Amino acid sequence: MDGRALAAASVTVVLWASSFISIRSSAAHFDPGPLAFGRLAVASVVLGAFLLIRREGLPPRQAWLGIAASGVLWFGAYMVALNWGEREVDAGTAAMVVNVGPILMALLGGWLLKEGFPPRLMAGVAVSFAGAVIVGVATSSGEDTSVLGVLLCLLAAVVYAVGVVLQKPTLKHATPLQVTTFGALVGALACLPFAGRFAAQVSRAPESASLQVVYLGVFPTALAFSTWAYAISRTTAGKMGATTYAVPVLVVFMSWLFLGEVPNWLSLVGGLLCLSGVAVSRMRGRTRDRSPREVLKARPSEEPEAAQKSTL
Repeated sequence: MDGRALAAASVTVVLWASSFISIRSSAAHFDPGPLAFGRLAVASVVLGAFLLIRREGLPPRQAWLGIAASGVLWFGAYMVALNWGEREVDAGTAAMVVNVGPILMALLGGWLLKEGFPPRLMAGVAVSFAGAVIVGVATSSGEDTSVLGVLLCLLAAVVYAVGVVLQKPTLKHATPLQVTTFGALVGALACLPFAGRFAAQVSRAPESASLQVVYLGVFPTALAFSTWAYAISRTTAGKMGATTYAVPVLVVFMSWLFLGEVPNWLSLVGGLLCLSGVAVSRMRGRTRDRSPREVLKARPSEEPEAAQKSTL
């Protein structure tokens, strides 16, 4: 990953971490669907203005299928599921569960891109699944709502991974700004049924909560999704997924700093297992040093030449 892509990825990680805090703090005034609609509406306006200023125009026809699919799933379904999940679990726990997404990206790559299912990947999936179960047990307290929250965060991780897999080939046909702008617009249209409730709730919400919606639309959505698209267009989905491992750490710190929330120790253990599973799936085995005989067998074409030199 070059310097510009790394800088863009770093901006994305910090802003996405802050979004977990803003979602959690505004959940008392906005339901999941209306919050997603408000966030995407603000992002669409900001991104549309930049698109007009840069005169990039409409994406080519080949990009529309990927933009529409990622817009509905990643921008729309992901945000609704995450907003709903954070009403049931704290921001740090939600971030740790959602960060199973990189493993799911690898699974989708093995299935859709025919990359196979290596043993380390399957081991990582098992470890992360165990971590998600522990988080669910730790946050349930005998009620179904917290388990539902963990499941919703897992759903957010699924659509997040699918969105990345769909977005990567789309960036071959359209610019990062085009993909992000029209993806946000498609997501806002998908959330249009929540527009009426958003209007009613924003009229009753305090100014601070309304400003949180504006912040979510401008920074973690318009800016962070644009820097993500720019970075992923210059590297692989796997490497970009690896950069998101820092998000839960930042979220736990921010939630303690701004919300006074810290996950209980069992939730932390489960979350660490989720991240450990991701790390295991990305590990590479060590290459064993080969013996001289193995080197010769690996290069049979060199043997006649070597024999000829020895006779001379």
